[in-house]
Amino acid sequence: MRPAEPSPAERNGLDYELIELFFFAYRDFTSDPDVILEKRGFGRAHHRVLHFVDREPGMTVADLLETLKITKQSLARVLKQLIDGGYIHQVAGPEDRRQRMLYTTREGKALAKALAEPQSKRIADALAKVGPGGRDVVRRFLASMKTGPV
Repeated sequence: MRPAEPSPAERNGLDYELIELFFFAYRDFTSDPDVILEKRGFGRAHHRVLHFVDREPGMTVADLLETLKITKQSLARVLKQLIDGGYIHQVAGPEDRRQRMLYTTREGKALAKALAEPQSKRIADALAKVGPGGRDVVRRFLASMKTGPV
């Protein structure tokens, strides 16, 4: 009996199955925060800015640009909306007044937490299905997919 003919993807070394799983996992991972953000007129860019500013209080605008790998122009509108909405405030740097340091406000912290909670639950539920030691394996796998320092 002859083995089954390999699919075109297998012949080309492309892993469509995992690529599609990434697409679907990302879609579902972002779906809960998307609903919360939409109610405020925000989108995923707002989520990313809020997440990193909340995780690193005092982060400078320059550091945020580097973290997100975006341009000043891309950040300007989103950051202005978050500042005007009372979710983030900026403070001039202590040594260089031109430097802008970013902090989440009480409202910003609450929103960042509300966005992270369903994502954390989704991750915990998935890790529970993977079994013991799964978190470390998944963390190493995701870190190895990322370009640059973790």
